[in-house]
Amino acid sequence: MSDAKPLSGRRIVITRPREQSLEWRLKFEALGATVIELPLIQVSKDVNLQTLAEVFQELGGYEWIIFTSVNGVRFFFEEFTRVFDDIRAFGLMRIAVVGEATAAAIREKHLRVEMQPKKANALELAQTLIERESMDSAKVLVITGNKNREELVTKLEEARAIVDCLPVYKTEETDLSTDPVASDFRQRGADAILFASPSTVQSFFDQAAALKLAPKAKRPITGSIGPSTTAAMKQLGLPVDFEASDASLESLVRNLTEKISRG
Repeated sequence: MSDAKPLSGRRIVITRPREQSLEWRLKFEALGATVIELPLIQVSKDVNLQTLAEVFQELGGYEWIIFTSVNGVRFFFEEFTRVFDDIRAFGLMRIAVVGEATAAAIREKHLRVEMQPKKANALELAQTLIERESMDSAKVLVITGNKNREELVTKLEEARAIVDCLPVYKTEETDLSTDPVASDFRQRGADAILFASPSTVQSFFDQAAALKLAPKAKRPITGSIGPSTTAAMKQLGLPVDFEASDASLESLVRNLTEKISRG
């Protein structure tokens, strides 16, 4: 009986920021894959201290706080613990999140997630909140990056919620034109390339010239972590060979393995 791992001999490209790619690398390497890291974006803390001070002064007045990413959780609580020395300063806000990874990051803080939609996208979260209870005059704090979730805010405001946004990080494209790993990708290609956010899709599209495959390079299948990433791929004309069934790394791995095994 063969003990070959399901991804043995496969070249898998992951496009997450370098500092967030370790879990993915280890997961795919454990299945036998050769992992190629193309960090198409970089994420860093970016907080306006005046806005932060205004939000923290009103923290007890919000009914809901919404996190749409692990980055939002990370950088918000870095600032929270810098300013406050007691978790009780968080108040009685209920917590809503997009995605299981974001929910897990909240649970690591020993806080409870009150709302997590079945589909991991911001519009689904807004719709679920609106259907669950009246949002009329409800004060909501949305933790964002520089690429705001405008659809989420618009949907909540249409339901007459009072929405404040607190950007705590920025997402920027990285330049891979001289990256040796990118050069290897151009020459050899890969079996699959995986996208985990609309920002990585946009960066891949913007850097098409720097990532163009050589004539004899292997053309990878393309995988998406979830609906918003898939929508970005389709909008930019990138093929979508498969989408993770529930917007998690585990589903992405499972769906990729199934796709590859079917040839």
